[in-house]
Amino acid sequence: MSRKNTIVGLAVVSVLSILGAAAMAGNDRDDHGQERGGGVVPCSLDGVNPALHPEVFGNAATAQSFGFFQAPDHSWHVRPDCHR
Repeated sequence: MSRKNTIVGLAVVSVLSILGAAAMAGNDRDDHGQERGGGVVPCSLDGVNPALHPEVFGNAATAQSFGFFQAPDHSWHVRPDCHR
C-alpha cells in the first residue's frame, strides 16, 4: 500500500504543479481590458490601430511628431517626407 500511496502522491503533486504554473502564466495576461501588442513606431502605421493608442493619436502634436497626419475623412496617414 505504501508504494501505491507514493505514486498517487507524486501524481497529485505533479498535477497541482502544472495547474499552478498555468495559473501564473494566465495572470501575466492581466492587461486591464487593453489589447496587448507593440507600440507605435515613427513613420509607420503597419499593424497600428489608432483607437488603441490614444496617447499618440488623441493629440495632433504627438501624432505629428511621429510623422502622422489625419486626412479630412479622419483616416491616418504617414507624411511623405517621414523617414525612420
